[in-house]
Amino acid sequence: HRGPAGADTRTAGRMTALRGQLAAGSEAMGLALSEAQLDALLAYVDELLRWNARINLTAVTEASEVISHHILDSLAVAPFLGDGPVLDVGSGAGLPSLPLAILRPELRFTSIESRHKKCAFQRQAARALGLANHQVVTARVEDWVAPAPFAQIISRAFSSLALFAQLAGRHLAPDGQLLAMKGREPVAEREEMSPAWRLVKMHRLTVPGLSAERHLLVYDRAAADSSSHPHPPLPGG
Repeated sequence: HRGPAGADTRTAGRMTALRGQLAAGSEAMGLALSEAQLDALLAYVDELLRWNARINLTAVTEASEVISHHILDSLAVAPFLGDGPVLDVGSGAGLPSLPLAILRPELRFTSIESRHKKCAFQRQAARALGLANHQVVTARVEDWVAPAPFAQIISRAFSSLALFAQLAGRHLAPDGQLLAMKGREPVAEREEMSPAWRLVKMHRLTVPGLSAERHLLVYDRAAADSSSHPHPPLPGG
């Protein structure tokens, strides 16, 4: 039988391993996290799992999987963020906006989620982490009246591409971008997308510790003047 000292040692060893996983994973993706950012992301993982015991926030229950499946997966889109502001639609437990707000404190994030308990978690997590750049709106995105348009609107496991554009597109600035996080390349969904939207680029994402395919699809308005905003060619183009 081990006493409290043994338990403390195991806990310390586990936290060291999780910190190492997060640091190595972010570094592999080309992201330089400060010690304070590592602390904040690990505190978010801890808060998420504590709340998850009471309300259903995620099917993932192991901290190491939360890091790979949620934290690193969210941070993988960081290189494609502009100067904001950013709207996260159907954010659930605050993914990807809370991890991204930790990484990019100079960007303003608004997270919109219709379920009150999930919003309560997000607000508590943002308060506990001291995030002044993350606000939460409890509403359905199609019913909400935004105070101002957003430069980028992102979604992760929210809906089909067409429905995402239909519901969230009205909150986008004229020259803004829709960012849709997907698993496998959504061939059928792309074909169903309204011609009012143009696929700017599809990025294949590599997430350390995650074997599943991940893609980020970036859309803008097809009618937007692209002369002053040159875009990279389409995949395979």
